[in-house]
Amino acid sequence: AEKLSSLKDMDWNDFLQRVCSLLDSIEKNTGAARSKLNLLYYLCTVAVHKEVASRLISSQLFPILIQQLRAAANWDIRAKVARVIGLLALHTSELGENVPVSEVMFL
Repeated sequence: AEKLSSLKDMDWNDFLQRVCSLLDSIEKNTGAARSKLNLLYYLCTVAVHKEVASRLISSQLFPILIQQLRAAANWDIRAKVARVIGLLALHTSELGENVPVSEVMFL
């Protein structure tokens, strides 16, 4: 998390791009689902750091997490996405009114 919080904007954008593309991919086999779950476990780990959580919740990652929560067929993935969203909401320095964290409760 310390490494992530010290990334320059260009490196941060590259990191987000890779995370978003991995999350947005379809789990065609158990290996792909396992990779996505491992990424979500990683996001749970770094989401407890205030600066990282603040950057992630205000990035393009958050809409992809909501999309995954709605569309993922694998319940383990859905549960882990909900956990990431909850941790981001809990640890962010500022939660805007336009961030749909309550959507987790209705899916």
